[in-house]
Amino acid sequence: MRLIALAVVVAVNLFAVPLGTDGQQAGKVYRIGFLRGGQPPKDWVEGFRQGLRERGYVEGQNVVIEFRFTDGSLDQLPRLAEQLLRTKVDVVVASAAPAALAVKKATASVPIVFVGVNDPVGLELVSSLDITGLATTSAALAGKRIELLKEVVSKLRRVAVLWDPSNPTNPVQLRDAEEAAHTLGVEILPVPVRGPSEFDSAYKAMRGTDGLLRLDSPLFTTHRARLARLAASSRLPTVSGIRDMAELGDLMSYGVDFPDLFRRSATHVDKILKGAKPADLPVEQPTKFELVINMKTAKALGLTMPQPLLLRADQVIE
Repeated sequence: MRLIALAVVVAVNLFAVPLGTDGQQAGKVYRIGFLRGGQPPKDWVEGFRQGLRERGYVEGQNVVIEFRFTDGSLDQLPRLAEQLLRTKVDVVVASAAPAALAVKKATASVPIVFVGVNDPVGLELVSSLDITGLATTSAALAGKRIELLKEVVSKLRRVAVLWDPSNPTNPVQLRDAEEAAHTLGVEILPVPVRGPSEFDSAYKAMRGTDGLLRLDSPLFTTHRARLARLAASSRLPTVSGIRDMAELGDLMSYGVDFPDLFRRSATHVDKILKGAKPADLPVEQPTKFELVINMKTAKALGLTMPQPLLLRADQVIE
């Protein structure tokens, strides 16, 4: 069965077992590793911390979290994964596919919990006995986001797709976007970007398109504020999968509720710290999705948002 959902992989000691919890070793302080190829939004990390608190973990008392983030460059991940493992973590939480793959390559013994991985089966993550997690439906959602643009931009003919070739899940998302666009009679202009130095030229290449779909990648999440400014200056109606992007100025975002996903990942971590085997914990699908619409951006672009779409929105930014 092909999984496309938010994934959590257990790979390095990330958190300590809560005090007074069944299966916990009295007085033991657990070490949890948290790895991501880029800077995640603060509410993602807080969601994870909240999930740990709900299970009795208190940072500095019975758990220590070792965070390792890159500046958006994925080639730093192998070094950071090795660095985390040297801190003797009990489990590793790997955010997104590049981080999960880096940890898997670095260890065959530390449990890994992956979060936000598209197609963990295709990436051969779940073939390991020491890995489990929460998957994402980012590939299938790429097509849905083009449908949303079509609802708003009636004369949508050509859509630019910003994608990261270094992210192993982006080609899958791009194919889904192309299939959805073909069904809708929309032409796709793939615009590959491998680093922030290519952002300006990428947006120049989008001239003449009617909208922009930004795929999910740690590179784009890390530089979300700059990308939102570029979308605004280019006057491109933009849709992505991250709520923060819409709050920063994108027209819309539609995707998984990541803070909730990271909160749920703490359950996997807790079970592993209590002795559960990752192979016995099923990879879970996301359960919460959210549509966010930025009306300030819509007005600036001279767009009228359809009332049915506004009624479906989980948040409308006025």
